[in-house]
Amino acid sequence: MGLFTARTHGLPKSPSINRILTVSGFGLLFDSMDNALLAFVLTSIGTQWHLSPGLLGLIGSVSFIGMAVGSALAGLFADRFGRRSVFMWTLLIYSIATGLTAFAWGVGIFVVLRFLVGFGIGGELPVATTYVLESSPEEERGRRVVYLETFWALGSLAAALISFFIVPSFGWRVVFLIGALPALYTLILRNALPESVEFIALAENKSMKKSFRTLWSNELVASTVVTSLLWFIMNFAYYGMFLWLPSVLYYKGYSLVHSIGYVLIMTIAQVPGYLTAAWLVEKWGRKRTLVPALLCTSLSALGFGFSHSTVWLIVFGLLLNYFMLGAFAGTYIFTVEQFPTLARASGIGWAAGFGRIGGVIAPFLVGALIGRSVGYPTIFSIFFVTVLIGFVIVGLFGRETKANKLN
Repeated sequence: MGLFTARTHGLPKSPSINRILTVSGFGLLFDSMDNALLAFVLTSIGTQWHLSPGLLGLIGSVSFIGMAVGSALAGLFADRFGRRSVFMWTLLIYSIATGLTAFAWGVGIFVVLRFLVGFGIGGELPVATTYVLESSPEEERGRRVVYLETFWALGSLAAALISFFIVPSFGWRVVFLIGALPALYTLILRNALPESVEFIALAENKSMKKSFRTLWSNELVASTVVTSLLWFIMNFAYYGMFLWLPSVLYYKGYSLVHSIGYVLIMTIAQVPGYLTAAWLVEKWGRKRTLVPALLCTSLSALGFGFSHSTVWLIVFGLLLNYFMLGAFAGTYIFTVEQFPTLARASGIGWAAGFGRIGGVIAPFLVGALIGRSVGYPTIFSIFFVTVLIGFVIVGLFGRETKANKLN
C-alpha cells in the first residue's frame, strides 16, 4: 500500500506498513511456535522423567510467571526507551533460552530456562502489538493489529506440525533446537525495523514512573481494570485448555501420535478465527467483535468437555480454536487502543502481565484436578464459567474505541 507518511512535520517516513507487519509478525510467529511447543512435548517429558500430572502443570505454569514479569517490565521499558530495541532484546532472550532448553538434564534447569523463555515471550507480545498499531493508518489500525496476531495462530500451527513429525521419531530435545532459530532472525530485525512514528513524535519527557501513574489516573483506571481482568480470564482459559489439549486426548485413550494429530486438525481453525476477527473489528467494532466471540468460546468449551466421541471432540475442538483465537484477536486491539501513546505499551504490558497470573494458575490447576481424577466435563465447565464472566465484564463495562483517534 505504499508508505505511511508521518503525521508530524519533519519526521521521517516509516517503511511500508506491509513490511512492518510482516517483519513484526514473523517475530510473533516464532514466539508462538516456541510457546506452543511445550504443550506438545509435556507428555514426552513426563514419560521420560516420570513426572506426575501435577508437576507437569507446575512446569507449564513457570513459563507464565516469566511472561507476567516480562510483559509488565517490557511495556514500561518500551514507553521509556522505544518499541524497536525492547522488541529485539525480548526476542533474543527467549530464542537463546529455548535453544538451551534442548540440553536440560533435569527438572530444575528446565524450569529455570522456561522462566527465561516466558520472560522473552511475555515482553515481546505487548511491544510488537503497540508498534504495529502506531505504525498503521487510522482507518486500518484495527485490522493490522489483528493481522499481526494471526501470525500467532500460524506459529501454533507450525508447532503442531513440528511436534507431529519430530516428537515421535526424534524426541522433545530436537523440538527445542528448532525453536531456537528465531535467534538468527534478530539480525534481520535490527536492520528492518525503525522506531514507531508515534513514539518519536511524543513531545513529553518519557518516564516509566509517569507511564505507570497514567494507567491509574481517573481517566484510565476503569480501562486498566477492565483490560487486566479480561487478560486474566483469557490467559486462564487459553492456557488452561490449550496447554493440556494433547494430554487430555492422551489420557482419554488416544495414542500420542493420534493426540497430536487431532490437535493439529483443531489448530487449523485458529487462522480463520483471526481472519474473521480482522474483518469484524473494522466492520462492527472492537468491543462488538470481542463480546460475541467470548460467549461462543464459553459454549464451545462446555461442548468440548462433554464430548465423548472422536467426532464431537474434533467438532467442538475446531469451534473452540476458532472462537478462542477470534476473542484473543479482539482482546489485543481492544486493549491497546484504551491507552494514550505515553502509556500505551505500559497499558497493554500491565494488562498482559496481570493476565499471565491466570496462565500460571490454570495449567497447575488442571494438572492437579486430573491427578485427583476429576472428570473433564467438570474441568471444562470451569472454563465455561470463567469466559462467561469475561463476556459480562466487557459487555457491561468495556469501552468501544473503533472511532477514536490515537493520542
